Amino acid sequence: MRVAIYGAGSLGTILGAYISRAGEKIELINRNKAHIEALQTKGAQVTGTVEFCQEVTAYTPAEMSGVYDIIFLMTKQQHNAEVVEMLKGYLAADGVIVTFQNGLPEVQIAQAIGEERVLGCTVAWGATMKGPGVCELTSSPDALSFSLGAISSHRSRHFARVKELLETMGTVDIEENFIGTRWSKLLINASFSGMSAVLGCTFGQAAKQRDSRRIVQALIKECIDVCKVGGIRIEPVQGKDIVKLLDYSNPLKKAFSFFIIPIAIRKHAKLRASMLQDLEKGKLTEVDAINGAVSAFGRKVGCPTPMNDRVVEIIHRIEQGELQPSFDNLHFLQ
Repeated sequence: MRVAIYGAGSLGTILGAYISRAGEKIELINRNKAHIEALQTKGAQVTGTVEFCQEVTAYTPAEMSGVYDIIFLMTKQQHNAEVVEMLKGYLAADGVIVTFQNGLPEVQIAQAIGEERVLGCTVAWGATMKGPGVCELTSSPDALSFSLGAISSHRSRHFARVKELLETMGTVDIEENFIGTRWSKLLINASFSGMSAVLGCTFGQAAKQRDSRRIVQALIKECIDVCKVGGIRIEPVQGKDIVKLLDYSNPLKKAFSFFIIPIAIRKHAKLRASMLQDLEKGKLTEVDAINGAVSAFGRKVGCPTPMNDRVVEIIHRIEQGELQPSFDNLHFLQ
């Protein structure tokens, strides 16, 4: 069985290192030639909350050949149509694509290869690329978990194998209500990743400063409200019912929600959003697939999302060079 991680950046490199360290065969693929050369010559260097170096198999897309049974897809969503169309030619007849992407990508991928060949996975940990071949794990080692599910009622025969590979790194929860799991991750990304990108800070810094925490709280509330109106049940994260903890309908519960936000994110306090990392590199972000997805669903079900709308607008202005990630951007959100 052949398995690949396509788009092996910070998350993919660390996952690939863990899988390889367990003695499993997996191929890491990335367009960044400097990163691939470093992986080939020095191995994957994992730093941060854990420290190890692991020999891995790595190469660029131009060097791909043959077919794969499982492809872990970890690229940005902006080019999904072209990327998935290309990967179809490297996918075995019963092969599956397991998307780790943010937002709600499964439906678009299923349109290209069929629902039964798509699995979705959300991760509850974060990482940062520090340089070619070097990736920093920014989440606590006890927070290394995955949520795995499918949008088809007929699971791929590779489902168990995918779970087995992920378990080389952390715990894997099988989600029957996978759309609810997607929304629990989207809630975190829209609020903390959105603010990390707008303010140029870590998740912990966004939660610590009281003015920015108010915006985080408002973004969380909008996600919860659109799901309520849209009939979606948001799933717990690592056993914690985030709706029960963070939703509010009265001043007392709102105060409790505000108080608990820094505690809820403490294991990921050092995480810097991938959107922020993209902005710092002059790249376009996935904001339309994150905060924009919340706004789009809000419009669909008739639930206003003014704070998410503004985050999308600010990040697009940063992309266009009109603004910089900074706490100065808070005044656009108040």
